Amino acid sequence: QVQLVESGGGLVQAGGSLILSCATSGRTFHDHSMGWFRQAPGKEREFVAVINWNGGNTDYADSVKGRFTISRDHAKNTLYLQMNSLRPEDTAVYYCGASFPGNVLEYNYDKYNYWGQGTQVTVSS
Repeated sequence: QVQLVESGGGLVQAGGSLILSCATSGRTFHDHSMGWFRQAPGKEREFVAVINWNGGNTDYADSVKGRFTISRDHAKNTLYLQMNSLRPEDTAVYYCGASFPGNVLEYNYDKYNYWGQGTQVTVSS
């Protein structure tokens, strides 16, 4: 059974930083692309960032480009999202997901095979 468990969310002031983690179980992590999505109240889940299986290729939503960094640690089976210069509009539940094949950067949440339970990020103004 594949499990993804997010952590690291919380309340932060605008301009602050947070690091989200997504711990994974099983072999999924090593041959899947991994992505971060977020969902604010009343809105659809939206793409934030994606990384291919070996970390050599990444991409970001325009709204977070230059502020967020996605990375992965194969030794720890963990995905990360470093979030800097946070804004109130970044407030949402953040989810990590896994998609296959691992060499494809997937932007559509419908294509993801596995999801975590989400972690709340709240940015106050």
